[in-house]
Amino acid sequence: MLGIKDVALAAGVSQATASRALSGRGSVSQSTRERVRAAAAELGFQVSYHASSLATGRSRNIGVVLPHVNRWYFSTVLEGLTRQLIDAGYDLTLYDFQGDRHRKTVLNDFLLRKRLDGVITVGLRLGDEDATRLLSLGIPFVSIGGSVPGITSLLVDEHAIGRLAAEHLISLGHKRIAHVGGEHESKSYFQVSRSRREGYQAAMESAGLEQRPEWSVLSDYTVNGAYTTVKSLLGDPYNRPTAICCASDEMAIGVILAARDLGLQVPEQLSVIGVDKHPLGTVFGLTTVDQFVEDQGRRAALTLLDALSAPHIDDSISLPAPIELPVRIVARSSTAAPSSSPNPTFH
Repeated sequence: MLGIKDVALAAGVSQATASRALSGRGSVSQSTRERVRAAAAELGFQVSYHASSLATGRSRNIGVVLPHVNRWYFSTVLEGLTRQLIDAGYDLTLYDFQGDRHRKTVLNDFLLRKRLDGVITVGLRLGDEDATRLLSLGIPFVSIGGSVPGITSLLVDEHAIGRLAAEHLISLGHKRIAHVGGEHESKSYFQVSRSRREGYQAAMESAGLEQRPEWSVLSDYTVNGAYTTVKSLLGDPYNRPTAICCASDEMAIGVILAARDLGLQVPEQLSVIGVDKHPLGTVFGLTTVDQFVEDQGRRAALTLLDALSAPHIDDSISLPAPIELPVRIVARSSTAAPSSSPNPTFH
């Protein structure tokens, strides 16, 4: 009867390495994992996950909690983490809060049923009580998007993102810069919109530039929402900004489409910058702040897998500080220096 020893011999690795490669537990290089899996396939060897679960007490199932599965950011994070977890031999159970509709049910019931080996939350702000209750399960948790007490957290500096976008426009010489931001989040989620707006405001203040209240508008994170919102902002030729910071690329695309409908040339008459590096940004030549969205999911999955490969979870060991992930400006054709022709009515 074929066993792990035969697979290891065929792949030219130790039995321990072959076991880690097929189980997904522990650190194994991608090339070694592929070699072991190829040897197992050639020999017709199948891992018995049922037997493995009985032996280890694990379900080989990871819970992923999202507020919205149908929005680009969350679906792209999901794509990044799914690839890693499936490659490691784990099933996924997806919990879509649909805003706040299923929040209490998932947190107070589903996640407490002890069917999961670990959980990754995305964009979910947990209070001390919720975090303590979930940590009592004794399984690893990883948070993407912000810091959660007692939970390994991966995040980007949202304030720095807003500031970086505004500073890019300021460096080009723009002084009349508007902001299209997201609506205020509930306390259940990280304050992404607020932080990006405050970053923009900090950059404007540092540069000594005027911040007109009517130039700071709210929209949802969609093309259509921003398109509708910004038309009135751009419709007055005597009181118009020369550049707009947007809290997402989808918003920025809506702004570009609204500008074109009003006969404005981008970037000659209006510079536009977004956040995310959405694939459609390439089509529109959109300058953006890349927050490496798919990589956020990948990094979270690898962090969780590392925790699962540890011999046990020791509550006495302090968790590392939140892991801050990189961001960068990707300059394209939607931003340029402002036109030399001033607005005759602007003071």
